[in-house]
Amino acid sequence: MESHALPVADQLAIHDVIARYAWALDTGDVEAFVNCFCRNGTLIWDAFEEPQRWEGDEALRHFATFFRSLPSSAGRQHHVSNTVITRCEAGVNSRSYVAVALRQGDGPHLLNVMGYYEDVFREEDGRWRLAQRVIRDWSGPILKDFAGQTGERVARPKPLPLQGASYQP
Repeated sequence: MESHALPVADQLAIHDVIARYAWALDTGDVEAFVNCFCRNGTLIWDAFEEPQRWEGDEALRHFATFFRSLPSSAGRQHHVSNTVITRCEAGVNSRSYVAVALRQGDGPHLLNVMGYYEDVFREEDGRWRLAQRVIRDWSGPILKDFAGQTGERVARPKPLPLQGASYQP
């Protein structure tokens, strides 16, 4: 089913969660960030050599707290657009472009991430929440149909400042 088959109120609620996730992460609001996810919600960052995974409130809280503790996170903005929503057996799938800008003094500012989200949303406690978000770089399989692209996953080394983001219960 296409997104038009999903009631407009549900589409707006899903867009609202996508926006709240960005605002929470970019303003250091850890609890608002965790609240965007279902209980046992999962965040997967599949851009590095080894995909990183955070599952459940405690792990998601660790993720948001880690980024809030990085001095380089102050001034960061997630820009999310071109969201496509479709129904699926688990609830609703969506895909969105994401670019992350970092404020650097008076500028010019840095475009730090260019990628996309693959999300699964479920209704829980009467509202839509992220059951799973996968963060991917704008490279590899998504670009396979372009000349000169192999479609192979392009994994990059995890930057040293992000080493502490990993979560071990």
